[in-house]
Amino acid sequence: MTDSQSVSHAHKQWEDKLVNKTIARFPEREKEFTTVSGVPVDRLYLPDGVEDGYLDKLGFPGQYPFTRGVQPTMYRGRFWTMRQYAGFSTAEESNKRYRYLLEQGSTGLSVAFDLPTQIGYDSDDPMSAGEVGKVGVAIDTLADMEKLFDSIPLDKVSTSMTINSTAAILLAMYIAVGEKQGVPPEKLEGTIQNDILKEYIARGTYRFPPKPSLRIISDIFAYCTKHVPSWNTISISGYHIREAGSTAAQEVAFTLADAICYVETATKAGLSIDDFAPRLAFFFAAHTDVLEEVAKFRAARRLYARIMKERFNAGNPKSWMLRFHTQTGGVTLTAQQPDNNVIRVTLQALSAVLGGTQSLHTNSKDEALALPTEESVRVALRTQQVIAYESGVANTIDPLGGSYAIEKLTDQIEEQAMQYIKKIDEMGGMVHAIETGYVQRQIEESAYRYGQSVEKGERTVVGVNKFQTDEAPNCEIFTVPPETTKKQVDGLKAVRDKRDPRKVEQALAAVKKAAQGTDNLMPVILEAVKAYASIGEVCKTLQEVYGEYTESFN
Repeated sequence: MTDSQSVSHAHKQWEDKLVNKTIARFPEREKEFTTVSGVPVDRLYLPDGVEDGYLDKLGFPGQYPFTRGVQPTMYRGRFWTMRQYAGFSTAEESNKRYRYLLEQGSTGLSVAFDLPTQIGYDSDDPMSAGEVGKVGVAIDTLADMEKLFDSIPLDKVSTSMTINSTAAILLAMYIAVGEKQGVPPEKLEGTIQNDILKEYIARGTYRFPPKPSLRIISDIFAYCTKHVPSWNTISISGYHIREAGSTAAQEVAFTLADAICYVETATKAGLSIDDFAPRLAFFFAAHTDVLEEVAKFRAARRLYARIMKERFNAGNPKSWMLRFHTQTGGVTLTAQQPDNNVIRVTLQALSAVLGGTQSLHTNSKDEALALPTEESVRVALRTQQVIAYESGVANTIDPLGGSYAIEKLTDQIEEQAMQYIKKIDEMGGMVHAIETGYVQRQIEESAYRYGQSVEKGERTVVGVNKFQTDEAPNCEIFTVPPETTKKQVDGLKAVRDKRDPRKVEQALAAVKKAAQGTDNLMPVILEAVKAYASIGEVCKTLQEVYGEYTESFN
């Protein structure tokens, strides 16, 4: 059988055994897809004269190695989830923004927390001074979480929470809010970022050392596998690695190296890989070099599938799938000529869709200046909707597949990423590579090279080093109300005055005992937040056992 006949035969099997079964359960959006001019658009395009290795390197959507997508029909069945990342000031104010976004057609929420919440300090802690509600919503107790999701049915909305060091506590609060709404944990859908390794690499919102942090993550895996089965227990994040200055290949490599570490930690803790791996998810950046970004997403899918199948011997095809959320590149936005950011975000969003993302957040044009206004958020969401409903790129699967440029770039990024992963393996794994500063240095060097190329004019950034104007930015600036801290601190005091102190004391003692032993931490953290223990109190209890991490390279 020739390569062409082999591909044709495999194509027919794919349609008969997978596509038709999928469409029977989840019908495609249209009976017939066409261009604006009325030309029919095929579900999937194949090479006319197929080259060697097509089935091994590309295959078909929904099948190993998933280069062309993780679902058999991709966006012909349903569009990606359109999330808008938001959170500021108090829970009440953020709740208004979430309800506004849902009214505007957003199909999922993505929660930003302020820095004290991310690191585990209460709003009245001296460490929180000047930061309450500034870069996200302030959450101190379950009372805040109840206000955050007031009148938002958790059985109908998928929620992503960008939280890492304190992910177990915020997830426990979300579960408790669901129970108060009458929504059992098994009906909750969403994602916690829960990716502590990239905090040591790129962001710095860590609290505990790596070893206990990894233990908490494996406890979350085990708990959710049993009690919250539809929840994505981690979103392994390349986004912040890219924001820190990495190349596209480094973003893939270091993200997948983090994933390898998490999988190894969980399996060493006794978890079966096919029990937790299907709920692992990823988070990537989308930058403006469209072809490179499309190739990056495809390379990441293929490399991850091979790692899970060949390195970890995962048997469930869902364990091989790299499902990912994308956010357009915040670091690419400019304060100069902010209207240009609309074009940048459009190109970045398009690259994410062409690359097969499962959900997408589009940044607003004014985010280089301040928190986005409602108007700029609406334009950002409309960008996704225009791509989905008007561009036609969602009518066929992997539309750039087969392009000489795309396939070459995909191969190159995969090879470069694999070389980094081999280097990290030789060093003894990702934790050691982080503790010695290897990963951080690689990113810093890449960021320096890029910065130099912009400063020297070798790389053009429109409006910054070329095509400048003297005009000041002409857009409304959103600011967090100055009374936010007082309002949040007063609310925290009211909760403390009202709660049962004996219950809180007992619950925190149970958290400490579990941390000292080997029992899963999630049940005791859940009971603590139900008693209205604050995030700061739970973290302080854990810190008494685990200590606090301070970066120092070996």
